[in-house]
Amino acid sequence: MVETVVCNNGGKEDVMDEQKTEDENDCSKEVEESPPYEICTKTDPEPQKPWAWKWSVIFLCFYGFMVQLKPGEPFITPNLLSPEKNFTREQVTNEINPVLSYSYMAVLVPVFLLTDYLRYKPVLVLQSMSHVSIWLLLLLGSSLLEMQFMEFFYGITMAARVAYSSYIFSLVPASVYQQVASYSRSSVLMGVFTSSVMGQLFMSLGGISYGMLSAVSLGFVSFGLLLSTCLPWPKRSLFFNQSRLEEERRNAAQSELDQMKPEEEKKKTVKAVESSCCGCCSSWTNSVFVQMLKELRNVVRMPRLRLWSLWWVFNSTGYYLVVFYVHILWNKVYPATEQKHVYNGAVEAASTLLGAITSFAAGFVKIKWNVWSELVIGGITAAQAALLLLMGTTDNIWVCYVAYALFRGFYQFLVPIATFQIASSLTKELCALVFGVNTFVGTILKTIITLIVADKRGLALPVHSQFFVYFFYFTLLTVVYLGCAAWVITHYYRTQRQEQVPTEATTTIELGTAEAPASETDPLSNGSSIKA
Repeated sequence: MVETVVCNNGGKEDVMDEQKTEDENDCSKEVEESPPYEICTKTDPEPQKPWAWKWSVIFLCFYGFMVQLKPGEPFITPNLLSPEKNFTREQVTNEINPVLSYSYMAVLVPVFLLTDYLRYKPVLVLQSMSHVSIWLLLLLGSSLLEMQFMEFFYGITMAARVAYSSYIFSLVPASVYQQVASYSRSSVLMGVFTSSVMGQLFMSLGGISYGMLSAVSLGFVSFGLLLSTCLPWPKRSLFFNQSRLEEERRNAAQSELDQMKPEEEKKKTVKAVESSCCGCCSSWTNSVFVQMLKELRNVVRMPRLRLWSLWWVFNSTGYYLVVFYVHILWNKVYPATEQKHVYNGAVEAASTLLGAITSFAAGFVKIKWNVWSELVIGGITAAQAALLLLMGTTDNIWVCYVAYALFRGFYQFLVPIATFQIASSLTKELCALVFGVNTFVGTILKTIITLIVADKRGLALPVHSQFFVYFFYFTLLTVVYLGCAAWVITHYYRTQRQEQVPTEATTTIELGTAEAPASETDPLSNGSSIKA
């Protein structure tokens, strides 16, 4: 029987094999070079049963589908502008909607940290409780302050989405991460699609009031709150709770050694195991998180990470500003007098379906991203700018609907590409940190623009003027992306031509064995620096 304890300490692994023979009483150590992306390699004391995590994934996907069933969500703005609530368009645009951006920015970082520290489930319960609060306020509230609180809780639900997206990875082995990620995302998209279709059918065919639609949504989110309390509680987390896990490992190792070693050797080995694991834990406390923060500097040194991180910050900012205010624009273009002629749910369903299709199609695009990334981003951003100009100038509501669906489809096409381009160069821990930083910076930018453009304390622009601002914003991004694309493509082909010139220097290099620099081949890792 062999007990193996693996712990990365200062970039090395100490492996101690203890045999039950009289001739081999001493520990044998083998020092090997560890992969650069490992913080502390450890095995679970008790292997999971194959079907244990599968049932957890099934239940989590069902939960992700159910919590998206809010048929009244596409009709929140028409509800606020209807005689039932009787708010003016200026109040909704300049006083109610901006609260969402402010609350999202305020709670994003605390929620991000608490998600890992509390091991996901409490944050999902908090999200479900916020959903219930939203629809209670929409159903019973009538004052401006109550609607602002509704937007505040909406910001909490948006910030808590990180808990669901990362929760599933704490339940399954690393070998099935990509598979279960597609399952969880598909369940959410199907939930949004079903919810939008359901809401449109209720409005167009059922002829129910906005208040009744809010009551139906309240029933669904209350069921989602019940499901959240039944979610399994993960034993693992990404950054925190490491000391507790190491204590479990030490206890498991000591229990095993009690059965396989004499008393004298047992004391020596237990002491070695404890010192090794304590060293790993203290190393995490003193260096890993600090090293991860230091590694963020490498993002700006690597062109691919820098490009897609900037796209994530700037383009997602513009995207969410459009999503937040497009329903007000629709009401301005076509102020429907009858509820059955409000097609917000159908448009949201169609745009969600188109986004799912373009996200799926993005997985089959095979090009040299190191050469053509800027051009692809610039072309798509230019198309989005043209669609915003069309939405801001047209008087035809159907043209506005189609332009919005295409706008969302273009954005969703680039999301999985950006995710892959960023994640493929980072470790899991650093990847989560980079995505969190990108989201937070984008939220700050979105809040600043909201404060200047939409808030009553700023310019308080009407919705059409806001869309012209967003058009100029995307146009500026297009100019920057296309300018960078021209420089990158010109530099690439110039380098190609130079390499084709047969010189003595290049011939010598071709005949020799040259290795690519580690900074271009290895993923960014904790505790390893990329040379400039």
